[in-house]
Amino acid sequence: MRQDDFQPGGDRFPLTRRSVIEAARCIDAQERERALEALCAAYWRPVYKYVRWRWNRPVEAAQDLTQGFFAELLERGLLDKFDSNKSRLRTYLRVCVDSFVMNEDRAGRRQRRGGSIPHVALDFAAAEEELGATAIDPAKIASPESLEEFFEKEWVRSLFALAVEDLRELCEQRERSRTFRLFEAYDLEGNEKSSYEQLSKDYGISVTDVTNALSWARREFRKIALDRLRELCGSEEEFQREARAAFGWDAK
Repeated sequence: MRQDDFQPGGDRFPLTRRSVIEAARCIDAQERERALEALCAAYWRPVYKYVRWRWNRPVEAAQDLTQGFFAELLERGLLDKFDSNKSRLRTYLRVCVDSFVMNEDRAGRRQRRGGSIPHVALDFAAAEEELGATAIDPAKIASPESLEEFFEKEWVRSLFALAVEDLRELCEQRERSRTFRLFEAYDLEGNEKSSYEQLSKDYGISVTDVTNALSWARREFRKIALDRLRELCGSEEEFQREARAAFGWDAK
């Protein structure tokens, strides 16, 4: 993949975002709020599922803990202590979640917090449905490697889900809704019977048009996902490491 595949240019959507680490450490309150929104959008599902799985909390308690964790994330300046040279942001956040839950237990806090992060929809019902479909080996719950693997998989799932929604919006803006439907049918739904030829018949277009549409959609999806990923990293080195973890290749 070429470098210019994910650099901003023209009217491409979305523009490369400022790192949440930089924004969270900014004195500007709006920038800090933006950082919290970006972090919550990418990590609330992994955090919620992790609390449910690792700490075996019931649904309502896990919802409260998830909201409470993000509410206190910037208030306590946790991101100020993050060092991308020592760990990945997602690993650091997972450790912070463990500490937060233990502190809440020690303090005996049971009150409901209510509310949510501004501008971020927390669809706990959907997250619970996804969790129910996840195969989990109870014998491996205490394994540090399993905890890390579980959180990483859920983080990648969340990242890709955000990128898919961004792509949907882009296609609507560019009046390419059919392109997104093709991408959805072939790349997202995973129907083994689906083929370029079948899509050509279903949509009344040539196989070449299907090929070009899917090529464009995949290219834009990679750009969008990498933009999202770059925003969530504290350094270029961490970005490259996380690109390898999410995509299996260097972002070059």
